[in-house]
Amino acid sequence: MLMQLQEALDFILGWPVVIYVLGLSIVCTFVIQWAQVRYFFTAWQIALMPSDQKKDAKADMTPLQAFINTLSSNLGNGSIAGVATALCLGGPGAPVWILIVGFFLMAVRFVEIYLSLYFSMDKNKKSTFGGPMRYLHDVPFGSYLAYIYALFGLSYGLLIGNAAQTNSIALSLHKTWHIDPLITAVLFTLFVAYVMVGGAQRITKMNEAIVPVKVVVFFAASIALLGYHYAAIIPALVFMSKAAFSGTAIFGGFAGFTVIQAMRFGVSRVTFATESGVGTAAILFGSTGSKEPVKDAILGMLSTFISSLVCFLIGLCIVASGVWDNGLTSTPLTISAFETVFGVCAGWIVSFLSISFGAGVLVAYGYVTRETWRYVMNDRYPLLFVILFCTMAFFGAVANVEAIWLAGEVANAGMLFINMFGLAYLLPVVYSAVCAYKQKKR
Repeated sequence: MLMQLQEALDFILGWPVVIYVLGLSIVCTFVIQWAQVRYFFTAWQIALMPSDQKKDAKADMTPLQAFINTLSSNLGNGSIAGVATALCLGGPGAPVWILIVGFFLMAVRFVEIYLSLYFSMDKNKKSTFGGPMRYLHDVPFGSYLAYIYALFGLSYGLLIGNAAQTNSIALSLHKTWHIDPLITAVLFTLFVAYVMVGGAQRITKMNEAIVPVKVVVFFAASIALLGYHYAAIIPALVFMSKAAFSGTAIFGGFAGFTVIQAMRFGVSRVTFATESGVGTAAILFGSTGSKEPVKDAILGMLSTFISSLVCFLIGLCIVASGVWDNGLTSTPLTISAFETVFGVCAGWIVSFLSISFGAGVLVAYGYVTRETWRYVMNDRYPLLFVILFCTMAFFGAVANVEAIWLAGEVANAGMLFINMFGLAYLLPVVYSAVCAYKQKKR
C-alpha cells in the first residue's frame, strides 16, 4: 500500500508540480515586474539595516522576526539530505536547476507575503488569521479551501515540521555520538514544551539565537571545503551546467542523466526546501500587523534566495569534492563531501548542522502549526495543541518515519496546489500594488 502511494506521489510531485510551479513562478515574475532583480539590493538593505522594528501591540512579531523565522523554517534537514538525493536521482545538473527555479520562486514568495499583509489590513474580513487562511477567502470556494489548507498545514507541521525533524536529529546524534534516541526524544520533548509554553515571543527569540549560528557554521564549513578544492570549482560549475542543459543521456548507466531528470528533481527539491508557494511564510508575515506589504514582501523574498543558494552550495560542495557518484545518497553523501577536508570531524560538522537546522525548523513550525490549529479548532483547546506537538516530537525521535515522510509530502502537495491557486487568482491585486509602488519610488 505504501509503495503504491509513493508511486502516485512521485508522479504528482514530478511533472505536474514542475509545470504548475515553474509556470506560475514565471507569470508571477512578470506580474511583479522582476522585483527580485529590481529590488534585490533593497531587500538586503532592509534585512541588514532595518528601520524602526517596534512590534505592533496586537502583533506576534516584527517583519524582521518573521523573516528570521521564515529563513529558519526553510533551512532544514531537507537541504542537507534532500539536495544530495536530488543530485543522485537527477544528476549533477539538479543543483543548477535549484538555483534557476529558486530565482523565479522569489516572485512567488513576494506575492504570497504581499497578499497576506494586504488582506490582513482589511478589518472587514471575517477571518482574523494571516496567510492563506486569510486571502483564500477571496477566491472561489474560498472558505472551504482555507479550511482544507489549514488541515493540510496542521498535518504537515506535526509530521514534517516536527516529527521528521526530531527523527533526523536523533539519527545524527546516534550515528555521531552514539546517543540513545530515547534520550534525544526526552530532551527535545522538554525543549519543545519550553518553547511552546512561552508562546510567540519565546519562539521568535529562540530562532533569533539559532538562525545566525546555523547560517554562519554552514557558510564557514562550505567556504572551507570549496577553498580546499578551489581548483575544482570552475570545472565543477562547467560540468554541472552541461549536465543541467544536456538533452541527451550522459554519464552512461542504465538511463543516464538528462535535462529532464535534472529539471524535475531540481524543481521538486527547491520547492520543498524553500517552501515558496506553500504559504508558511505568508502565515509568519501575516502575524506582524505590518502596514507596508510591498516593503515586507521585498524583504521576504530574500529568504527564498538564501535557501536556494544554500541548496546549490551543498550540491557544488558534493560535485567539487569529487564524491557525487560514489554510490552514497542523502546525508551520508553530504558527509562524505566534507570528509575530504575535515576527515573524521566531517560527521560532527554535518551532525551539528543537522541538529541546528532541525531545531530551527522545529521552533518555527511551532508557531506555524499553532496558527493552523487555531483556525481548524476555531481558536479553542490551546493546551491540547501543546500536548499534541510535544507528543509528536517524542514519537518522531524514536519511530521509523517512512510513513510520516510520505504523509507529510501528501500534505505539502495539498498546501502547494491550494495556495498557488489562490495566488494565481489574486495576481491582479499584486500587479496594481507593484505599479503604485514603482510610481511612488519615481
